[in-house]
Amino acid sequence: MRLSGKTAIVTGGGSGFGEGIVRKFAVEGAKVILMDRDMAAARRVADEIGESVVAIEGDVSRLQSFEAALDLSKSRFGAVDILVNNAGVGQSPTPLEDVSEELFDRLAAVNMRSIFNGARALVPHFKETGRGNILNVASTGGISPRPNLTWYNASKGWAIAATRGMAVELAPFGIRVNAINPVAGDTPLLSTFIGGDSDEIRARIVGTIPLGRLSTPADMGNAAAFLCSDEASMITGVDLLVDGGKCI
Repeated sequence: MRLSGKTAIVTGGGSGFGEGIVRKFAVEGAKVILMDRDMAAARRVADEIGESVVAIEGDVSRLQSFEAALDLSKSRFGAVDILVNNAGVGQSPTPLEDVSEELFDRLAAVNMRSIFNGARALVPHFKETGRGNILNVASTGGISPRPNLTWYNASKGWAIAATRGMAVELAPFGIRVNAINPVAGDTPLLSTFIGGDSDEIRARIVGTIPLGRLSTPADMGNAAAFLCSDEASMITGVDLLVDGGKCI
């Protein structure tokens, strides 16, 4: 129950890593506002967990979605203690010069602007309460880029730099900001990143990870719960590798 008494907003919590984070937070005692653009997926997760999780439809590229989640959290649970910027999009392997302007704009809107929007909506609340915790889900691609994913990698590198900048600026207000860097995970986005999905392709990816497996939503939930708990009260500005040794 390391998150008992805390309330969190988790974006993209209807599937994948986000779902793993929502489920772990609930087990650890948190109340959760689950924001996802796929309301059916959000409701499925909320219904399976119970009354500690409330689903809301939202688009992280829009400030209004974060404001609505904040208002809902205040009305249902009284406040917000944690913001997890998990929602993200990927790209299929493509030479950098062939990526369309539309895809680049989508990567920027969901992987970068979402963190900006979340900060605009939640930081004033955190400053008012004198405490807060922001966790950004970045990627190993932000520190160890793979070819043909250049603009995705760049968006995650931006997330890591934003995490550090936010941590320095917000520390005097009692607000901690950290990131986690997953390696390729067993989630619906996997086929996008690797250009398909087969046992052969998975084996090739796993062969590059020293611990010998893909990351899981549970792995991300465990790391997120620690960084957002009081056990990590002296940790801010880190981007924690949850990568099975991939970046060694």
